[in-house]
Amino acid sequence: MIESYNILSPDFERDAPRELMLLSIISQSFFQPFSLEDNLLVILTALTSGSGVGFNRAMLFLRQGDRIKGEMWLGPRSAEEAGLIWEVLSTPGIGYVEILEHNRALVAKNQDTLSGRLKGLVYAADEESALLPAAAVCRKELLHVRDAANDPLVDRRFLNLIGVDEFLCVPLLARDDVVGVIVLDNAITRNPIAAADIKLAGVCGLMAGNYIYSTSLHKKLLEVEKMAAMGEMALFVTHQLRNPIVAVGGFTDQLLRPDVPEEKKRRNLAIIRDEVRRLEDIIYQMGHFLKVSLKEPVYFDPAPALAAVLDSPEVRAKGQGYALELRVDPCPPEILCDPTSFGEVVRNLLDNAFDATPAGGAVAIRSYRKNRSGYVVSVRDTGRGISNPDKDQLFRPFFTTKEKGMGLGLPFIKRVMDTCGGKVEVQSRVGKGTIFRLTFNYRDKEPQP
Repeated sequence: MIESYNILSPDFERDAPRELMLLSIISQSFFQPFSLEDNLLVILTALTSGSGVGFNRAMLFLRQGDRIKGEMWLGPRSAEEAGLIWEVLSTPGIGYVEILEHNRALVAKNQDTLSGRLKGLVYAADEESALLPAAAVCRKELLHVRDAANDPLVDRRFLNLIGVDEFLCVPLLARDDVVGVIVLDNAITRNPIAAADIKLAGVCGLMAGNYIYSTSLHKKLLEVEKMAAMGEMALFVTHQLRNPIVAVGGFTDQLLRPDVPEEKKRRNLAIIRDEVRRLEDIIYQMGHFLKVSLKEPVYFDPAPALAAVLDSPEVRAKGQGYALELRVDPCPPEILCDPTSFGEVVRNLLDNAFDATPAGGAVAIRSYRKNRSGYVVSVRDTGRGISNPDKDQLFRPFFTTKEKGMGLGLPFIKRVMDTCGGKVEVQSRVGKGTIFRLTFNYRDKEPQP
């Protein structure tokens, strides 16, 4: 007999060891399509929730070059607020996802108080004589402070902000580097920090540090790929622009001759007009793909954006003669993306589906929640399909299987999804059709008052 278990969704008993639950929660989050900020919040949540280590408050400093800067502070502002929070979080049926949602709202609420004040703290991170909390970064050690008011290594500004005598500084180690520090305290309960909690917090720090480091490497890899694409682009532009420019030059020279018949002039002018339009199209597509920067992703309701795409004249015109199947979630959560780019991405996928599908074929668009791992928008066609060799190159700039295509649509889609922390996947069978799936980070909508 073989039993199977979902490795990303282990079902722990309430009396399971907290160390196992804590490490499982943090490691699972790294497999979810969360943003870097959300995953850092997961770590702070694990360090302050009852099912985790259970500190009262956690503040995060991240390294930026040779400095560390305050970024996020999670926890109650007072004993009264702590009582209300703990009452909510101890409600039967409240799970870790609900706790994370609650803490996301708490951090946003405290931007003008706790987190807002923390962001004003910036320290040099390369000085041997650095004060706490920067000293934990320089020394690469867990530092447990018990009498902060009388310790000369504690920065006075930081002491005035944190307002406690005992706290723990956890450096976020990654390879031979330190990417930040988390400071933990029990400002509300005033419970002493136990040795077991220090060890567990240290393990969380190692996981957080390596996660931040790998995320940074991924961003650098994307930049390298972008530079490689720029090299390909230079060759592509030379090839694409040469023919129209040569044609325009040649036919213009003919027009300048005094003995050119009127009919030939009109023909030459028509050719020049067509070549100029071709140049305009090339320049537009190149400019669209090479936008200096995409807009910052935000959480928004995708339903109106999807409706606008499906009701657009271009999609309606192209959709004539196809069986268009819509299975769109009527009450979706808010997804993380730039709304304008989202519409362009969906429209691009629909255009590709119509182009790949013969008249009378079917094109389907769906949107749905994929458990807690993301919100999916998919476009499926019953067209010619994509071979495995071509599938491996789909997202390379300038790769295309179309006679008149430039190969910039799918790379643009991938760039949008990378920017918002989502992903794009393709599944295809030659002669059967293709499915493109876009997976977005999402959050549940705030209840309407």
